[in-house]
Amino acid sequence: MHTRTILNRVQKHKGFVYGNERLVQLGNQLMMEVPIRARKGSQGICSKCGRPAPGYDRLPERHFQFIPYWGILVFFLYAMRRVNCPRCGITVERVPWAVGKSPITTAYAWFLSGWAKRLSWAETAEAFRTTWHHVFQSVQMAVEWGRKRMSLEGVTAIGIDEMAWGCGHHYVTAVYQIDAGKKRLLWLGEHRKAKTLLEFFRWFGRERTAALEYICSDMWKAYLQVVAKKAGQAIHILDRFHIMTHLNKAIDKVRAQETKELKSKGLEPVLTQSRWCFLKRPENLKEKQVSKLSEIIQYNLRTVRCYLMKEEFQFFWDYVSPHWAGRFLDQWCTRAMRSRIAPMQDVARMLRKHRELLLNWFRAQKEFSSGVVEGLNNKAKLTTRKAYGFRTFHALQIALYHTLGDLPEPEFTHRFF
Repeated sequence: MHTRTILNRVQKHKGFVYGNERLVQLGNQLMMEVPIRARKGSQGICSKCGRPAPGYDRLPERHFQFIPYWGILVFFLYAMRRVNCPRCGITVERVPWAVGKSPITTAYAWFLSGWAKRLSWAETAEAFRTTWHHVFQSVQMAVEWGRKRMSLEGVTAIGIDEMAWGCGHHYVTAVYQIDAGKKRLLWLGEHRKAKTLLEFFRWFGRERTAALEYICSDMWKAYLQVVAKKAGQAIHILDRFHIMTHLNKAIDKVRAQETKELKSKGLEPVLTQSRWCFLKRPENLKEKQVSKLSEIIQYNLRTVRCYLMKEEFQFFWDYVSPHWAGRFLDQWCTRAMRSRIAPMQDVARMLRKHRELLLNWFRAQKEFSSGVVEGLNNKAKLTTRKAYGFRTFHALQIALYHTLGDLPEPEFTHRFF
């Protein structure tokens, strides 16, 4: 079977025919060149208005890289026609296998973008003997096509979080859809300022914003203010992940201070190498950590008191009723304030300040959690690590939308695996 017979089955182009293929040896690389010519009597399509127009002249022959097979690079050869369009003047014709001045075919671009979800961009380029730039262009094409056609209907729950990237204090704001049947990255904005999140709501639109029922976020002040202003009707949830993070930070701060105090007084350094004994959940401790914690807990230390208060706070999440959960929270905060341990008092003040937002977790029947957002954030960080970071925000956007955006793809007459 001839190659052109296969191509006519999987990549037939109206108004064009394939010629006889020829193998070319270039150094150690074997390449296949497949000439394409326009059918007799067919007119070129104007690249601006998309209408047929009479021919004007031809440009030099161009190479368009197609999907390789059997380890052989495949190129389409075609001399582009210029057409004399009565509306647009003299323009280069539009061809169905490539877009604009791209040196790779559209089919190859979708092929590369598909593999770029499985491998890093550099690994994809190496595996299919192309350039990193061609892989990036392919992914960018897939993202632009998908973002124009993505559906935003039925979004009722979103999660908002920031993510660090690059060197220094560079942050991006990520907004995810976290509905039960759909979890994806909706939007990515540079920085973590109030105006960044305002850009999302402008992009999302007033009608869709009004349809939001649940919003999960951390306690970043800028996010709280914008959500209250733009989506006040939604139940704004602060869940256990962020609260327990603040409690763990308080314990770690007290432990570090007390370790220095014991050392300066010449007392037994019982808190040395005990960090994870206090930060881990009891069921996740190793045998050595259990033994060390059992030994330390016998001492009347501020760190031990903080740890016991943290473990007591875990009962808060077992409540069902917002009323009784609020009663427990108030009592716990009172005890924390009376402990005279500054980091725990800071946590208690923070919890009192955000009391109603904390109780929203129970009002939402515990169905929505920022834990889902953190899981998606971890996938985003894995994407950036896999590519060894991105120097520009635009490249980061393209990569994350491509990996986490759940973007639609066109229907193909044939899929190349």
